[in-house]
Amino acid sequence: MGQPAAFVRLSGCIEPYCPWCDSAYARKKGRSMDLPVILEKVAALGKDLVVITGGEPFMQWKTGLAELETRLLESGYRVQYETSGKAGIPDSVKGHVVCSPKFLELRWCFDTQYVSRVDDFKFVVADGCEEILDFIRTHHIPAQKVWIMPLGATRAEQLERMVAAWNFCETHKFNFAPRLHTLAFNNKRGV
Repeated sequence: MGQPAAFVRLSGCIEPYCPWCDSAYARKKGRSMDLPVILEKVAALGKDLVVITGGEPFMQWKTGLAELETRLLESGYRVQYETSGKAGIPDSVKGHVVCSPKFLELRWCFDTQYVSRVDDFKFVVADGCEEILDFIRTHHIPAQKVWIMPLGATRAEQLERMVAAWNFCETHKFNFAPRLHTLAFNNKRGV
């Protein structure tokens, strides 16, 4: 959070979809791009951190994402993934994995066999956090690996929920993760 990054957004997601999704357009089939083109576009942005997100990025691990990771790392980039974990987390992933498991339809949409492959957990909260605390306790996740983000795709929504999320973090010694780009640029895409 707070580090300039090049974002590579991959298309495709897995149901059940999050009702609050801020990138529903990424669920649909995207346009195909050759690896050299992606690397050229990333280089043009001049950032050393590349965040690969979706949709659900690990859906494409075997169809080019693993090779993209290798090429980025060989070129000196730091690679971070933003995933819900619904597509699993590959054994061979080398980038930093930030998993945002979703509690939907009264269940966690996350296969718990992947807990050990996650570097940080990010939970998006609106109201009530008991399910999150249960998940963290059940899987013995240390507080320093937990990030709490207020739900909201607009500045007003972020501000409305920030105090409650902050207080939750302070009580449980979790990290607070507001959507800085939303606070700075509201809901403008591409910043």
